[in-house]
Amino acid sequence: MLSAPRAFSFQELAGLQDSLLDLLWASPPTWKSTIASNLLIFLVGSPILVSGLSTSGIGAAFLLGVLTWRAFWWPGFLLVASYFVVGTVATKLKITQKEALGVAEKRRGRRGPGSVIGSSAAGCVCAFLSICGIGGPSFAGLWQLGFVASFCTKLSDTVSSEIGKAYGKTAYLVTTFKVVPRGTEGAVSVEGTIAGFLASILLASIGYFLGEIDVPQAAICVLASQIANFGESLIGAALQEKEGFRWLNNDAVNVINISIGSILAVLMQQLMLQS
Repeated sequence: MLSAPRAFSFQELAGLQDSLLDLLWASPPTWKSTIASNLLIFLVGSPILVSGLSTSGIGAAFLLGVLTWRAFWWPGFLLVASYFVVGTVATKLKITQKEALGVAEKRRGRRGPGSVIGSSAAGCVCAFLSICGIGGPSFAGLWQLGFVASFCTKLSDTVSSEIGKAYGKTAYLVTTFKVVPRGTEGAVSVEGTIAGFLASILLASIGYFLGEIDVPQAAICVLASQIANFGESLIGAALQEKEGFRWLNNDAVNVINISIGSILAVLMQQLMLQS
């Protein structure tokens, strides 16, 4: 005869709760605490995630979340979450109008794994370098700065592009300043450029308040992001998907863009320290 299941006492439940909290908030984070925290966050946040990511995109984002939490704990994770929310909102703005013009992201703005990787490759490299302790403690701050700069660069790019497509009155090709249709590769608009600049300031400020970077580093992130985005526009106008450069699709250009922003920020920081 089967016995009735034993009821847990209040002390046992409290102990279980404490053990779970200790696991989730282990400092410094371990791989076990990192995976557990991400599983919980992705489960609770799934309604938000599915609005901006495809199923495979969520899988890629989970890997990004694991690397981020393990390297930079919850402040780094919250920075990436802020990037995702602001970028998704910008992408969804006037989505029907964008679709009618043929310039909207696929799946009504729900981004796939290629977009996630293209947006986070540089940040993942910085997280990996930090986890492995490459360069020792003296380089830890540089990897953290490069991480923040990469997402400032990508958010600025995303917002400038999406706001330009939604509200830009006139788009100019960055290489010739010729007026072109909204959504043209390498095109910029006044409205989009201003919005992208403000977005980089916003995310850099979030990074500062989360303790990821200081004020001079926040300024470096903003400056590096604007230089990188100008370079990305030049690449888009001159090379992207042109003859001999068919491999240079939007995801590849994104990787180049965020890598430039991240590397520039690290180099600027080094120059400041030397001077």
